[in-house]
Amino acid sequence: MLTCIIRYDIDPFRVDAFEHYARTWGQAIPRCGADLIGYFAPHEGSTTTAYGIYNIDDLAAYEAYRARLKDDQLGRDNYEFAKRERFILREDRLFLRLVSAPHATLVTP
Repeated sequence: MLTCIIRYDIDPFRVDAFEHYARTWGQAIPRCGADLIGYFAPHEGSTTTAYGIYNIDDLAAYEAYRARLKDDQLGRDNYEFAKRERFILREDRLFLRLVSAPHATLVTP
């Protein structure tokens, strides 16, 4: 299992546009085959950093997912929305694998 973390640098005056973009991916990403953890917008601290995080089985599954996303009407519309509105200034993807599992169960006193 891989976790894809997308780091966005966004226009701090267009957080509302990023939130719309994120909600749209909330519909398109799961239906195209990735396990969406979520999109995260600035709240405190940096006003320009946002994240999208999802899990995918492996790089082959990622390529198949990206092909489905490219063919998905909602996905295409969202790419065009971001391109037209220009609220994303930079986007980087990082693929990580979980190495700390199994995790202990939290015990409260």
